[in-house]
Amino acid sequence: MEKTKVAIIGLGTVGSGVARLLLDFGDRTARHAGRTLWLEKAVVRDLEKARDCDLPEGILTDQLSEVVDNPEIKVVAQLIGGLEPARTIMLQLLESGKDVVTANKALLAEHGPEIFDRARELGRSVAFEASVAGGIPIIANIGQCLSANQIQSLHGILNGTSNFILSKMHEDGSAYDEVVAEAQRLGYAEADPAMDVDGTDAAQKLAILAHLGFGARVDWDDIPRSGIDTLETADIRYAEEMGYKIKLLAVAQLVDEGLELHVSPTLVKAGQPLAEVGGPFNAIRVDADAVGELLFYGPGAGQMPTASAVVADMIDTAVGRTGITFSTLELWSNRQARVAPADYAHACGRFYLRVTVDDSPGVLALITQALGDQDISIASVLQHEPAGNGQPVPLVIMTHETTAGAAGKACDTMSQLDCVKADPVRMWVRD
Repeated sequence: MEKTKVAIIGLGTVGSGVARLLLDFGDRTARHAGRTLWLEKAVVRDLEKARDCDLPEGILTDQLSEVVDNPEIKVVAQLIGGLEPARTIMLQLLESGKDVVTANKALLAEHGPEIFDRARELGRSVAFEASVAGGIPIIANIGQCLSANQIQSLHGILNGTSNFILSKMHEDGSAYDEVVAEAQRLGYAEADPAMDVDGTDAAQKLAILAHLGFGARVDWDDIPRSGIDTLETADIRYAEEMGYKIKLLAVAQLVDEGLELHVSPTLVKAGQPLAEVGGPFNAIRVDADAVGELLFYGPGAGQMPTASAVVADMIDTAVGRTGITFSTLELWSNRQARVAPADYAHACGRFYLRVTVDDSPGVLALITQALGDQDISIASVLQHEPAGNGQPVPLVIMTHETTAGAAGKACDTMSQLDCVKADPVRMWVRD
C-alpha cells in the first residue's frame, strides 16, 4: 500500500493521542486514507520526559530540522500551544513544503491571515478541525456540509472547563472557588484557568467560527465578552428558581446591521438542549436557512477526542481533500469580509438583573425609574422576604426585550443610587 510519511511537533496530551492512533490503529487510518500514514518523526523539547505513548526507536527527536529538512515528510501535525514559537514553526513547516494540521485556536485567532496567506502563496494547506470544540466536527460541517445554506446564527458552549464548573454549581450548589479546585484536580482546568473562565478561550473559538460561517474578519479581542469568574451561587439559585440554567454562551447572529458577536454567562431555559449540556462537554446550535436548526454535541476537549479530529485532518490532507477545500474557501484571504460586526450596544434580548438594595420604602420605585428611563419594561420581579435585620436584600428582575446598551446604562444608573449596595449583576436570557 502507498505510504505517506507524517510527523508530529509536540508530544503533549494531544500529540501523544495522535501518535497512539497512528501507531495502534494504522489499519483503520489506511482504510480511510487509501494509504498508510507512516509516523516518521515526533519532535519534542525534552527527550527524557515520560510520554503517554510507546514510540518505535528512531521516531523521537528534539531537532525540528529532522522534519523541516526531510522532503519525504508530507503532512505535519503542529500541536504546540500558544503563539510563539508556534507561529514561527508553522511558517517554517509551510515554507519547507509541508501541509500542516493544527489544534491551536489561539494561533489561528491571532495570526490566521498571515499563516493562511503564506500557505496559499506556497501552494500548501492548513487544516484546523481540532482548534474548536475538540472531537466535534464543527469546522467540516460549517465549511463544507452546510455550504448550500446561509447560516443565520450560532449559539455555542465552546469551553468545557467553564461548562464543568457551571454544571457542578447547579448540581451541588458549591461555590465557584470550590468547583474550580475540583476541576483542577480532575484535569479539566489548568493551574491558571483564567483564559477558560474569563471568556477568552470561547471568544477565540467564536472568532474562527464567525469567519468560517459568516465570512467575518474580526479580532477575537474585539468580541465583547464576560466570564464566569465573578459568578455567585445566589445567581445559580435564582436562575433555577425561575426555570433556567446558566451557561457561558458564545453567540454569532446575523442582524440587520451586521453580525452580532458576544460571549457571556447566559440564562438558558431549562429543557432546551443547550441548557442540558453538562460536565466538560461542548455543544453548538446552528440555525441555517435551508436545513433549519442543528445541534452538534460532544467532548470539547480531552486527549483522544481532540486527537480524533487531528488524525481525521491528517487523513484528509494526505488524500488531497484538504488542499481542494483550502484553496476554494480562501479563508482569511484579502478579499473583503462578507459581513461586518454589529454594534454590541444595539444587540437585542432579555436580561436578568440582580440588584442588592436597602430594605426600605421607595427603593423599588427608584430601580424601576432607572429602567424606565431606558425604556426597559419589566417582565417579572423576584424578592424574598427580608430577614428583618436591616441587611441589604437582593432584587431579581427579568426584563422584556431591550438592547445591551440600554441595559448597561440602566445598571450604571442603579449603581450610583445610595440605596444600591453593590454593582448590579447583568446576564443575557435565552428562552
